[in-house]
Amino acid sequence: MPTRIAGFRSIDVLIVTVTAVLYSISWPTLPLTHDVSGPLLPIVGALAAFPFALIRINPALGWAVSALSALVIPVAFDRVAGYDYPWQVVHILVLLSLLFAVALRSPASLLLLAWLASMLVFFAYMPGSDGVGWSVGLTAVVVFGLLIRWLVLSRRQLAQQEEVSELERTRRTVLEEKAKIARDLHDVVAHHMSMVVVQAQSAPYRLDDVSVAAAQEFESIGATAREALNEIRGMLGVLRSDGQQWQDAPAPNALDLERTLEASRKAGMEVRWTVTGPVESVAETTGLALYRILQESLSNAARHAPEAAVTVDITVGPSTVVMTVVNAPSPNTSVGRTAGSDTGGHGIAGMRDRARAAHGRLHATALPDGGFEVAVHVPNGMPISTASGVRNDLA
Repeated sequence: MPTRIAGFRSIDVLIVTVTAVLYSISWPTLPLTHDVSGPLLPIVGALAAFPFALIRINPALGWAVSALSALVIPVAFDRVAGYDYPWQVVHILVLLSLLFAVALRSPASLLLLAWLASMLVFFAYMPGSDGVGWSVGLTAVVVFGLLIRWLVLSRRQLAQQEEVSELERTRRTVLEEKAKIARDLHDVVAHHMSMVVVQAQSAPYRLDDVSVAAAQEFESIGATAREALNEIRGMLGVLRSDGQQWQDAPAPNALDLERTLEASRKAGMEVRWTVTGPVESVAETTGLALYRILQESLSNAARHAPEAAVTVDITVGPSTVVMTVVNAPSPNTSVGRTAGSDTGGHGIAGMRDRARAAHGRLHATALPDGGFEVAVHVPNGMPISTASGVRNDLA
């Protein structure tokens, strides 16, 4: 990139310098080529040299000024005896340079006009066969300019394509790395969750003197682990590189909310809930968001307010679904935190993202008594179809 000198690019300084040199040549040598009176010498010399100053800013305008002066000068001023050209050499060089710049930068229609007009000017004033030779020269200048222009454009497009390709390669590498991490996560978590299920189901048979309550607790642990395992498989199983396809299961929806509450109660949480309105009318996207938010809310309550009572209220309206999850303060004073305390995790932020994805809003706040409340409002939409609304009973 050209450097800047006192606010100007170095190329601009160079153009101004060349223009000054051309003018310093055209003015003193003008009496040797044309019969021009003294007061007009600087003006005619400027018409020959100054259009070069526009070669970068506006080459088409510079060419127009130079071509127009080339039409006027041979008519207004006689040539000196022994000089065969209608213009000074400086004027011819400037006109050719500006025509080359037009070929490099101007639209095709303007270039065609400049090329034809330049040839007509040379045909009109150049004697005999010189006009034909100069026309060929003008054509060569235009063709060379077009070749340079196409070369620059092709290299620029190639550079842009290489940049896009590099970005695409980087993006593909990131995606492949994410897929690898997801596959590893799936394999590790699925393995350990499977072991939990096996141990929970076989515990009553492997251990002596297992009470009925303990057996039921093991069964509840196994059911929860199986549900988590199936959800992990549904989300990450498709990323396996060996081409295996996990059996598809319906995505959780509003019909699974009560089942989640029942599972939490079986796991030992004190949960009370009320459901008002037709749950089957909740849209699939809305139901999935509510399901995930309820899962996270119950997990937070169990983690940060163990043994505290949790109250869930779900109201399904014709256009809006409202769900509130309120947990009382933990009776275990050693915990010292509520479900909404900042633990460095992303639970509440994730719930807000879920609500926004369903075009709703979520409000989470600590209560004066030490409890915590999560309230979500999401719009309702198309009802769950019979096919997609089947309960995903994995227990």
